[in-house]
Amino acid sequence: MATPGNQKKKLHSGRHASAMKRARQTVTKTRYNKSQKQGMKAAIKALRIAIGAKDKKAAQTALKTAVPLIDKIGRKGIIPKTRASRVVSRLTIAVGKLAA
Repeated sequence: MATPGNQKKKLHSGRHASAMKRARQTVTKTRYNKSQKQGMKAAIKALRIAIGAKDKKAAQTALKTAVPLIDKIGRKGIIPKTRASRVVSRLTIAVGKLAA
């Protein structure tokens, strides 16, 4: 009898080999996309905290970190390009208001 730790997780897919492979690929891609989104959200949160604290230098540093992440995620199609552009624009404006 197999122990629960040794059992393979059942993927909800068809019987064909191509369908099973596609299901495995979907799991992998979903995991990757989720981690990328979490990284983006963490970078945005750090930036918003710096903006809230009115720390101009920290906000500019956080912006330089967040913008490439958001752009990359938009390019790869993890989030829509227009959303990535909108988020970058709004964050840049917010940091610009701090500098003024």
